[in-house]
Amino acid sequence: MINNQTIKELDVERYMGTWYELAHFNHRFEKGLVGVTATYTLHDNGKIQVVNAGYKNTLDGKYSKANAKAKIPNTAEPGKLKVYFVPFFGADYYILDIDPDYQWVLVGSSSPNYLWILSRTPNLPETTYQMILGKAKSRGYATDALIRVEH
Repeated sequence: MINNQTIKELDVERYMGTWYELAHFNHRFEKGLVGVTATYTLHDNGKIQVVNAGYKNTLDGKYSKANAKAKIPNTAEPGKLKVYFVPFFGADYYILDIDPDYQWVLVGSSSPNYLWILSRTPNLPETTYQMILGKAKSRGYATDALIRVEH
């Protein structure tokens, strides 16, 4: 059983900006991507522009990006976002844990098949990375299935 309970408070403006994807579960939409980033921009209407980008196979590979929009459907649950890569089909984006200084974040979904570790920098100290893994594992995630992303 996965514990995908989200954070209770989120400073949306602090969350904006670029995050580096350090690890993820294997999915076809990220297969072979390295140097992956997610950049979030808050608009005046409260919607969030999302740009996911990376390089195919090597840091010199073909640049690829996907644009999406996100929103917080229920302000009483600020850690639960919906991300729309196609209209009318929103994917769950659950902020499970976040560093008090917004330097790293653990992101999941309503499904146990999605998990990401993001950081404001392309690398974290190994002790910090292992601590985040421990948090994910204690929630029931199969952290041994995480793929580390080259930067």
